[in-house]
Amino acid sequence: MVVRAAVLPSVGSPLEITGIRLPEPGPGEVRVRLAAAGVCHSDLSLSDGTMRVPVPAVLGHEGAGTVVSVGEGVAHVAPGDGVVLNWAPSCGVCDHCRAGEVWLCADALSGVGRAHAVTEDGRELHPGLNVAAFAEETVVPARCVLPAPEGVPLTDAALLGCAVLTGYGAVHHSARVRRGESVVVVGVGGVGLAALQAARIAGAGPIVAVDVSPEKEALAKAAGATDFVVASATTAREVRALTGGRGADVAVECVGRAATIRTAWDSTRRGGRTTVVGIGGKDQEVVFNALEIFHWGRTLSGCVYGNSDPARDLPVIAGHVRAGRLDLGALVTDRIGLDQIPEAFANMLAGKGGRALVVF
Repeated sequence: MVVRAAVLPSVGSPLEITGIRLPEPGPGEVRVRLAAAGVCHSDLSLSDGTMRVPVPAVLGHEGAGTVVSVGEGVAHVAPGDGVVLNWAPSCGVCDHCRAGEVWLCADALSGVGRAHAVTEDGRELHPGLNVAAFAEETVVPARCVLPAPEGVPLTDAALLGCAVLTGYGAVHHSARVRRGESVVVVGVGGVGLAALQAARIAGAGPIVAVDVSPEKEALAKAAGATDFVVASATTAREVRALTGGRGADVAVECVGRAATIRTAWDSTRRGGRTTVVGIGGKDQEVVFNALEIFHWGRTLSGCVYGNSDPARDLPVIAGHVRAGRLDLGALVTDRIGLDQIPEAFANMLAGKGGRALVVF
């Protein structure tokens, strides 16, 4: 059966919207018909080579859909079930998994090397980040699907697979934001908007959003920001002015550039916590001097997938959604088709909008 997909032929090449052939699921595999897939900055990082995966590949790692068929040995989902794709499944047996750090699983991306489909002319295709969600249908390992939460439409549930788990987890698991703490979120894309909502749910305040685009102020404030700062050379000074002259208790960086990481660090109070969520390239070097590290006493930490355990966290997040505390639809600024993914990439590069959602 031929389905349409967005294929990356080689690193740095434009995406090709073309037909691909999927096999029937083998033992331990699941075939899923996509309802929606979010366009994440990580997909852009895969396309330009910032993150390396085998090519040609079908990109897309944030999605949800309906099970079409299952292979031998799959028992936790069945045809007709709604599922959320999990692009970084834990193996359960490596050192990190045994230590409870499933987001650092050593085996999480082992599936990217497999050929999961072929082009119509017979070229093997790899799943960009395990799940190949930029396609009408996909075939994935069974551990890459989680039952979709009840009461959450599948088109909204797609966002749970990356943006929401990452943004919510960055605030609640990595930064461990407490009620009454001040928070600054640098970068108001899909993950940043999720982080703002998570900070509001945590009872933080004030909550300052920072972005290069003034047009994002309304989006940020709808998500929970009490203040908005247009990024500039004086951003850290403006954040300190909004937080009693001290700086924010917590800074969450959602861009992945040396300048924005440095801005987040400089915006954090003495003894505060800076969490870096954004994925940057190897050329993005952040410089600190030894004296400032001693003097400021801040904590700088990386954050992978929100330090989340999807099996544990999805039900909690779904509870916030059903209760009206977390608005998934507010993260989406554009609902598009497969053909418009290149345009969504261009908008991300230009700093426009929140999350673009491919709706099938």
